[in-house]
Amino acid sequence: MPEIIVDNLTHTFGKGGKDALTVLEGIDLTFESGSFNCIVGTSGCGKSTLLKMMAGLFDPTDGEMRLDGEVIQGTDRRRGMVFQQDAVFPWMTVRRNISYGPRLRGAGKAEQAEAEAKWIEAVGLTGFEDRWPRELSGGMRKRVDIGRVYANDPDILLMDEPFGALDAQTKERLQADLLKAWNASKKTVVFVTHDLEEAIFLADKIIVMSARPGRIHHIEEVALPRPRTEEMRLTDEFLQIKRRLWAMLEH
Repeated sequence: MPEIIVDNLTHTFGKGGKDALTVLEGIDLTFESGSFNCIVGTSGCGKSTLLKMMAGLFDPTDGEMRLDGEVIQGTDRRRGMVFQQDAVFPWMTVRRNISYGPRLRGAGKAEQAEAEAKWIEAVGLTGFEDRWPRELSGGMRKRVDIGRVYANDPDILLMDEPFGALDAQTKERLQADLLKAWNASKKTVVFVTHDLEEAIFLADKIIVMSARPGRIHHIEEVALPRPRTEEMRLTDEFLQIKRRLWAMLEH
């Protein structure tokens, strides 16, 4: 059964009249279980708004979203969110940040330690377990963010331009590490990005949104084999996909 279904969703900010701003209109989408999905589009097209509604941070004006057949209302730990801004707790070590979710839900010390060990290794932070966030680079803090969300064992991982503020080399390393973590867990991922290369490298499916009000302009099924490698970024197939999507975003 598909993990998330978006059914005829529309969202308008404001109370009506001149103050009303429709950011999303008539969105129909299906995100299948275990898939990696990227959403791209120009600034202001509603990508982040759509993601935040999937997280349950607010409700759509019209239409609905369903997770395994149940309407999404409010937040719960089945849906984990990673934002572009750092969300690590500065008063906790890497280890304690990673195990925050299990600890909050009352997991025993053995389960907490297991989550710490598994996800610290998975996100490439072995050897940094007892460091404080202030001692880490921006890329390493983002690894903590991702590891903490995974350690809480959500069904859905929602990511809002998590690597947008990082330099190109760090971004590419984190993309590769994210795919390793995703392959190990097979969680459903919905990932918002402005970066077409990032979307092509990561995704099974890329949703291209039109300018505001955001509508579904195109869905690209990415047929590149897995596991993805850095060399793929230079292949004709990769570049053809990029050219095709770029042309769509220009119109």
